[in-house]
Amino acid sequence: MSKLNLNRIKSVLAEKNKSSKDLANYMGKTESTVSRWCTNEVQPSIETLYEISKFLKVDIRELLVSTNI
Repeated sequence: MSKLNLNRIKSVLAEKNKSSKDLANYMGKTESTVSRWCTNEVQPSIETLYEISKFLKVDIRELLVSTNI
């Protein structure tokens, strides 16, 4: 079964000219953890998404893949 892309963290990081290392430092997480979020291998909690949205200065909804097709 193929992996579902549920979040857009990697895309939004690129749009904001931020690196996963920047995010890892801000969040106090390892680069490996952030990489797993960016590749949709693991999904961060809602609370973590909220903190990521604050770091990137975006609405939390921009971090999620839309369900409207």
